[in-house]
Amino acid sequence: MEPQSELELTPPRRVWTVSGLLAQLKQGLEREFFDVWIEGEISNFHQAASRHCYFTLKDGQSQLRAALFASQARYLRVKLRDGLQVRVRGRVSVYEARGELQCYVEHVEALGRGDLQAAFEALKEKLAQQGLFDAARKRPLPALPRRIGLITSPRGAAIADMVRVLHRRFPNLDLLLYPVAVQGEAAAGEIATALDYFGAPGAPPVDLLIVGRGGGSLEDLWPFNDERVARALARAPVPVISAVGHETDFTIADFVADLRAPTPSAAAELAVRPKAEFLREQAALRRHLEQAMRYRLLRRRHELNDLARHRAFYALQQRMTQRGQRLDELTHRLERALRRQLERLERRFNSAAAQARRQDPRLRLAVARTRMERLQERLTGLWRERAAARRHRLAAAAALIEERNPLQVLRRGYALVFDAQGKLATAPEAFAAGDALRIRFAAGWLDAQAGPRR
Repeated sequence: MEPQSELELTPPRRVWTVSGLLAQLKQGLEREFFDVWIEGEISNFHQAASRHCYFTLKDGQSQLRAALFASQARYLRVKLRDGLQVRVRGRVSVYEARGELQCYVEHVEALGRGDLQAAFEALKEKLAQQGLFDAARKRPLPALPRRIGLITSPRGAAIADMVRVLHRRFPNLDLLLYPVAVQGEAAAGEIATALDYFGAPGAPPVDLLIVGRGGGSLEDLWPFNDERVARALARAPVPVISAVGHETDFTIADFVADLRAPTPSAAAELAVRPKAEFLREQAALRRHLEQAMRYRLLRRRHELNDLARHRAFYALQQRMTQRGQRLDELTHRLERALRRQLERLERRFNSAAAQARRQDPRLRLAVARTRMERLQERLTGLWRERAAARRHRLAAAAALIEERNPLQVLRRGYALVFDAQGKLATAPEAFAAGDALRIRFAAGWLDAQAGPRR
C-alpha cells in the first residue's frame, strides 16, 4: 500500500460565511442559555416609539445589551430607568444584524438603586440643600446674545447640530468654541476649567454659554454629575444652558444651570430666536411708533390751532409786533454806533501799525547785518595781507637757514670729526694714536681710528 501524501492526510478546510457562523453561534447559545437569570444595573435605557425597551445590563467589570419587547413590557410593575439595580429573566442569543451578544428579557425584578444612581441622588440632595438648584438664582437668557460660548467636544454630533441651528436662526451670530472631553476621567475637570475660563480676567466676553453633549449611557454622561462641574456652573459669569443627552436624560448640570435643554439642538433654538422674528418685531415697532407719533402730532396741531385763535394770543401778537418794531429800531441804532466805533478803532490801528513799521526791529537788524558784512570783508582782507607778509618772512627765514645749514658745507667735500664722547674736534692734537673717532659726511657717518701724527 502506497503511503499517502501529507496534503491528502490534511482534513478539508471549512470556510464560514459571517451569517452562517453567527447563526451557528446563535443556535448554540439559545440551547445552552435559553432560560437564565441575570443581575445588573440598567444603563443607557431607551424606549422606542414601538414601545420596545432597549438598555444595557452592567456590573463593575462588564456589560451586556438587553431588549425587552412591548408584549412583555406591558406586564411590568417596575418603571425602568438608568441606575436601577435589577434581576432579569430571559434568553441569551446573538443579534445577527450587528453580530452582538444580547439578552432578550421576559421578566424584570427591581433590586434597588445602582452605585452610580445612589451617588447621583446623594449629590443632588447635597447641592439642593446648599441652594444651587434654587429658582431665585436662575438668570434669564439675554434677548439677543452677541456672542455665545460653546463648551463641548469639537468632534461630536452635538457641536455640529448647535452650529447648524444657530447659523440657521441667526447667521451673523458670533460663536466661540472651548473644546473639552465630554466623557472619561478627565472630562469633568476640563468642563469646570472651561466654565471658569469665561469668568477669568482677559477672557473674551460672551453673553451666553451652552455646555453639553449628545446622548449616551449613565457612565458616558457622568462628568456632568460631577460636583466640580456643578459648582463651576453656579459661579459662571453669564447665563448657562445645559444641553446633555436626550430628552429623558437628566444630570446634576441640568438642575444647576440657568436653563435645561432636552438636546443640544434644542439648546441652540432656546439660545436665540430667528433673526427674521427680530426683523418682523422691529418693523412692527417702527410702524406702531410712526402711527403714535403721527397721532400725537395731529393732536398737538389741533391744540395749537385752538390756542392760536384765542383773543389773548391776538393781543400778545400785537404786543410782539410792536416790540419787534422797537427792536428793529434799536438794532439799527446799535449797528450805526458799532460801525462808527469800528471806524475809529480801524484808524487807530492803522496809525499804530505805521508807527510800528517805522520802528520795526527787522529794519535795524538789516542795517546792522550790512555793517557787519562790510566789517567782515575788511577783516578778511587784513587777515589775508598779514598772512601773505608772514608767509614771505617765513620763506626768507627758511632760505637763510638753508643757506647756513652745515650740511651745505659738507656737500662741497668737507667733513666733521668727533671724538668718542661726541665732541667736535678742531685740531689733530685732540687725538692720540689709536683713539676712536667718528666722521660726519654729508651723506652719513663713518667710524675710524686715529693713527700717529706726522
